[in-house]
Amino acid sequence: MTSADLVLPDGYDQTLVALKVRVRDARLRAQRTVNTELIELYWSIGREILVRQDQQGWGTKVISRLAEDLREEFPDMKGFSPRNLQYMTTFAREWGGDSIAPQLVAQLPWGHIRTILDKSLPPGARDWYAAAAVEYGWSRNVLLNMIMNKSMDRTGAAPSNFTRSLSPTDSELAQQVAKDPYAFEFLGLSGEVAERDLERALTERIVDTLRELGAGFAFVGRQVHFDVGGDDFYIDLLFFHVEQLRYFVIELKTGKFQPEYAGKLNFYVALVDDKLKLPTHRETVGILICGSKNEHTVRYALGRADSPMAVSTYTYESLPAGEKEALPGADELSAAFDQLEVPMARQIRAE
Repeated sequence: MTSADLVLPDGYDQTLVALKVRVRDARLRAQRTVNTELIELYWSIGREILVRQDQQGWGTKVISRLAEDLREEFPDMKGFSPRNLQYMTTFAREWGGDSIAPQLVAQLPWGHIRTILDKSLPPGARDWYAAAAVEYGWSRNVLLNMIMNKSMDRTGAAPSNFTRSLSPTDSELAQQVAKDPYAFEFLGLSGEVAERDLERALTERIVDTLRELGAGFAFVGRQVHFDVGGDDFYIDLLFFHVEQLRYFVIELKTGKFQPEYAGKLNFYVALVDDKLKLPTHRETVGILICGSKNEHTVRYALGRADSPMAVSTYTYESLPAGEKEALPGADELSAAFDQLEVPMARQIRAE
């Protein structure tokens, strides 16, 4: 009798699934441990070189000789090139201290760390991108794209009424995802476009759109229909944030912000709260993304709005030619995004 003919006992399939999960988790933990040990080794090597440079004036020729001797002793290790030793030295200089172990950067792969070092970021930005890459599991290509598009500078920058309309904790969470401006350069558009064309382009490139919105967003639908006593209303774009457990209503306007836009968005947020929001969900948030805005007009318009809302802008501004060439292609970005664990991303759909 072959194993294929064996009559399996009750619960075998469930046990197999649980054991597979356990094995995968153990392998992942082992990989993370090995990576952390390697990063700590690289940091310590860089630290030692820094000390020797300071005390004995080691130059590039000595470092090249050191690389040669290390490679001879450890031929199976590929990280001991002169260039990599220079990276280790920069690594130890940028993340100084007695040890690298307590810092989040120790959890990043070496390629991610080199990407951050290549951009010569100030300490605050360097730590922000390292922490975000660890928290959201960014691939190296996604990390590079986030740095080039200055995600840190844009995150939480949109004017809003969150502090008045939400609890302090919810206000901080909602503000963290409200960027200004949103970078839609990946759409390849230029000049003036119709709102419907912008909306369609964003949904056709939904992977890039979700990446620009930030981790945790799941696409619900475009032109989501609501019947209000026989009147028809359509929300441009509707998303659900699977970490914050709240809907995000996004309205698009290609022109300059007008006060009446806030009233319409307030109405749509109320609709979603009434029709879709469950008792376990947090308050729905509205984000209006427009071509331009007057900050004073925005703050007056949001001042009396009951629903939590923010107003942002978008840009098609291209990156400098050299940096643009370094960006990964759409296929690479799609593959990288698919690796992120975003539950429910394709389960939520508008009726």
